[in-house]
Amino acid sequence: MTGNESNEEEAMLKKLALVALAAAVGVVSLGGQGGGGSSDYTPKRINKAIELLEQDQPIYYTQVSGGGYEEGKALARTWADYITYNLEHSPFDMTDLRAFMQGLVDGGPTKSGHRTPTVIAVLPFGGVNETVMWGNFWMVEHLLGSGVHGVLLAHARSPEVVKVLVESARYPHAKKADGLDEGLRGSGGQGFAARIWGVSNAEYQRLADPWPLNPEGELLVGLKIEDRHALQNAEASTAVPGVGFAEWGPGDMSMSYNVSRAENPQVLVDARARVFAATRAAGIPFLNGMNADNIIAMIDEGVRIGSNPGAEAADMGRRHTGREMPW
Repeated sequence: MTGNESNEEEAMLKKLALVALAAAVGVVSLGGQGGGGSSDYTPKRINKAIELLEQDQPIYYTQVSGGGYEEGKALARTWADYITYNLEHSPFDMTDLRAFMQGLVDGGPTKSGHRTPTVIAVLPFGGVNETVMWGNFWMVEHLLGSGVHGVLLAHARSPEVVKVLVESARYPHAKKADGLDEGLRGSGGQGFAARIWGVSNAEYQRLADPWPLNPEGELLVGLKIEDRHALQNAEASTAVPGVGFAEWGPGDMSMSYNVSRAENPQVLVDARARVFAATRAAGIPFLNGMNADNIIAMIDEGVRIGSNPGAEAADMGRRHTGREMPW
């Protein structure tokens, strides 16, 4: 095989891999995925997910465990409203993440006109106590400095833990809030994120604040209330100012209680109900797994964030709620 033939074959294999990735997340339609929404829609925010939640429209995500520029570019016009960039069990590689975000920009905009889909990064550590949070809060700053639109903390066990999380996502000059100390983010890391968002450094620093604590904020801070320890503080943790959504983590919750998730025992039913009620009391969205069989019932129940339902189920949900934003 000649050098040219080898290069051509490598290029073709890479192209096929990207097409496979795109098909998996719904960029390439293999099953007649529909679209909808108003054709003359103009985005009102940087964060597409927040814009939809403000309209009481459910949002749906797809998930990746890492990836760089080409993966980001392939996902730029995904069916999903937001992308979960899951680092909980993947390498903490900020070079890849920055390249991924740049790929989203270069492959965009989204069908709704947003510069990129919303990206929420799952932190690579659990919020098991304050010592862990103080030792790792710098990761929040690094992730947000890559241009992502929010972070999600696994095993968020107490309001004290959550308080540090929110403070890690804020700048010191942000408007003070009861129950929170000043923000921990420093100057110097805003430049790359500002370019990803398409705003000036000063505008980024103004907008990079958690919603709904700051109605103009473009960051989403989420919690996984996913073990029996976290469940005992569900109400207090979700009530911390700056939390934007929460989920109950059925997989980890079943491990914590040492029960079979498949059998859906009462302890898991009760755990879900408690976290759902806590989010309602706090006035924030609840995240739950969705599929074509349950998506309408979930929406009618009040679930506003759908975990990886797939393009066709998401299409059903959007039509059910009469979404105006294109998808």
